[in-house]
Amino acid sequence: MNWLTGLLSRRRMYDDLSEEIQVHLHEKVEELVAAGVSRKEAEQTARREFGNVTLTESEGREAWQWLSVENFVSDLRFGLRTLRKNLAFSLTSIMVLGLGLCACISIFMFVDAALIQPLPYQNVSRLMSLYESVEMIPRAHLSYADYRDWKKQNTVFEAMDAWTESSYLLRTPSGTKPVQGVRVTDGFFRTLGVIPALGRDFYSGEDRPEAPPSAILTYTAWQNRFGARPDVIGQLVTLGDTAYTVVGVLPREFHFALRGQAEFWTTLRNLEYCEQRRSCHNLYGVARLKEGVSIETASTQMKGIAQQLQLQYADTNRGQDAAVVPLKEAIVGNVRPLLLVLLTGAGLLLLIACVNVASLLLVRSESRRREIAVRSALGASRARLLVQFVTEGSVLVAASLALGLFGAEWVTRLLVVLIPAELRANIPFLARLGFNLHVTVFAGALALLAAGLFCLTPALSLSFHQMREDLAEGSRGSAGNTWRRIGAKLVVVELAVAMILLVGAGLLGKSFYRLLHVELGFQPSHLAMMDVVVPASRFDKNEQVVTFARTVEDRVSHLPGVAAVGLTSKMVLTGNDDTVWIRFADRPYHGEHNEVNERKVSAGYLTALQAPLIGGRFFSDAEDSSKPRVVIINQALARQYFAGEDPIGKKIGDIDSSPNSMQEIVGVVKDIREGSLDAETWPAIYEPLNQQPRTFFTLVARSAQSEESVLSTIEATLRNIDPDLATMNEGTMNQAINESPSAYLHRSSAWLVGGFASLALLLSVVGLYGVVAYSVSQRTREIGVRMALGAQRGSVVQMVLGEAGRLTAFGLVIGLACAVGVTALMRSVLFGVESWDLPTLVGVAVVLTVSALLASYLPARRASNVDPVVALRHE
Repeated sequence: MNWLTGLLSRRRMYDDLSEEIQVHLHEKVEELVAAGVSRKEAEQTARREFGNVTLTESEGREAWQWLSVENFVSDLRFGLRTLRKNLAFSLTSIMVLGLGLCACISIFMFVDAALIQPLPYQNVSRLMSLYESVEMIPRAHLSYADYRDWKKQNTVFEAMDAWTESSYLLRTPSGTKPVQGVRVTDGFFRTLGVIPALGRDFYSGEDRPEAPPSAILTYTAWQNRFGARPDVIGQLVTLGDTAYTVVGVLPREFHFALRGQAEFWTTLRNLEYCEQRRSCHNLYGVARLKEGVSIETASTQMKGIAQQLQLQYADTNRGQDAAVVPLKEAIVGNVRPLLLVLLTGAGLLLLIACVNVASLLLVRSESRRREIAVRSALGASRARLLVQFVTEGSVLVAASLALGLFGAEWVTRLLVVLIPAELRANIPFLARLGFNLHVTVFAGALALLAAGLFCLTPALSLSFHQMREDLAEGSRGSAGNTWRRIGAKLVVVELAVAMILLVGAGLLGKSFYRLLHVELGFQPSHLAMMDVVVPASRFDKNEQVVTFARTVEDRVSHLPGVAAVGLTSKMVLTGNDDTVWIRFADRPYHGEHNEVNERKVSAGYLTALQAPLIGGRFFSDAEDSSKPRVVIINQALARQYFAGEDPIGKKIGDIDSSPNSMQEIVGVVKDIREGSLDAETWPAIYEPLNQQPRTFFTLVARSAQSEESVLSTIEATLRNIDPDLATMNEGTMNQAINESPSAYLHRSSAWLVGGFASLALLLSVVGLYGVVAYSVSQRTREIGVRMALGAQRGSVVQMVLGEAGRLTAFGLVIGLACAVGVTALMRSVLFGVESWDLPTLVGVAVVLTVSALLASYLPARRASNVDPVVALRHE
């Protein structure tokens, strides 16, 4: 109650001050009346000698405390009443600014989750991802032998481990399910600094062949597959043909984005046949820097070790360098440029929103000049008036910020939902999206900047030296000239920023179009596909696998609506990997590594794809391991290694030219895009699946009808052939293309920046319309005089459009210069188009010019219809 007592006490003090001033004035009046002055003249003289009563009361109150609080409450009430009286202005300002804040905050949430928030590991800045590096692949897999040598010889890492992708068939009571996994060396989680939430980590030596098989579960696998039971530790789980003991469960927040969908983590206890060769590269390395060791120092040493291995193992390590990359860079490196482009676009949209609201505030401040003049004449100081502007601007910003935060929450949810499910599973940082300290500080900083702009804009536009004129007539001409001058500059800024966003959107849209129309080398329509995993224990001989594959092709090919069927070891558009080194018969060999994509395909695969045959022939189903080995190559390989020659009949083999590896080239096909849509096409060889069978393959079926309609039928047919096999990743080729990471990234960036650009264009055109319309309204008398003196309507239209044209030209020139510079930073997210693409620049300039002139035509036409008599009488 003390505060209430104090408040009442101050109220009495304020009343006493007012009463004392009135007593003083009364005494002075009576004194003058007694001296013979009339009472009316005495009152005027007393007030003139005393000064401004309101100002005196205000200065007296400033001697007491709580004035700032009381003034703030008073200004807040006045500001709310003023904004409520101008509801259209208030709602427009809040909506425009809220839209800009929503865009910025939404994109920043993604930036924060991916680039700012730390990974769920200890001292993540010291964690490195290790690769071997060759000319074709800057970040290539490690071989197990090279990994062991790197670990033994380096002195810059306190720990180094390796991991590789794996897939398993999980035996469950409801049947066999395919699951994703990772095989790691025993210290992998200790290197990351991750402690299991339940159970234990792999112990040292648990990756040796004699160690019992053990597995660690992800938190998701523990919940979904084992019901989050704490007694899962020690339980046996059958993966493939091996029973693994569950020894631990990883923390809920753990993720390893480089292998986002993995559920089971096992050790590298049994090396596969490939991993026993130094020339086999299928591992990635992860290491922790020692204290005080820089990335540059570590990179230099690892490159030195790689060079020593080149000399020591010239046949397998020729041309192989080392690459040391921060783990966070390896995880988010591909996403960073896109997120920064989107954040820049959102920031530019916010800038235009702020400029628009500032323009509205300028217009409103011009209409309040008489009000401000009256308040100043009554004793309000500049600081007092400025506080009023600050309060009103803060109310606008607070309401806009609330709208922006609310919108950002829904926008981020929508953007996450729009991400394809498979891609979403490989972006674990999406789980960290939401409001946190970083987002709150960012939103607060934006709000403070906007509030500063909106508070100062009307204050700076008003002159405190024109009170007499403002009191007399509101200083209309001066006000109009002031607003026209400042407003014109703001419109130029808007047009320039809109130009930047439109050019960026045009380039991204063109990139996306080029990406979707890139030459694939096959016909993607009417293609259904799914991955098939065959139990290896059931088919331990190559002949059994070949028989099974033939059965699959035969049964599926006879299904209604299926026109062609094929099998492949790796589906198109999934990556330039699964490579092999080749050597050419009858050519000198100096240890060079001719690295090419390697695919095992059935006889019907290339036919099912409708891949054009350039020369030679396709495989026949009879070409199995009992027949001479054959191979089909693509045009890229033919161009690179058989320039000016006919490759048909030539032979290639492995780097040892072992007799069993020699293959005769029997055909050349048009380049098929094996890597992602935006990756270059590599040389590739296609080998008969019957000669080198696989228990994991992808089935491709060309349908004469809707490809979606045959998927369920194909899956049921496969189950009938063998109930123990597993299928996954069922879908169509068109779906795979549209939902591929490269297509999604280009599409989302084009749509988002395009949306920003469209809003920017709308706001800038509206801003230009406002400037021109206000200019016409302020020049009504001038236009009336011109027309009274004989000016034609066309000349008036030309005059107004000329003013708008000059503003547009300035905005275009400035925007074009800025756009060329800004889009140069977008090179990494563009595909098939240059950052200075002339058609895009010209097209954007035309669109912006036409839109600006159309927006200016309405006020120009209104000006030409001014009646000179009415205009002059009104003035």
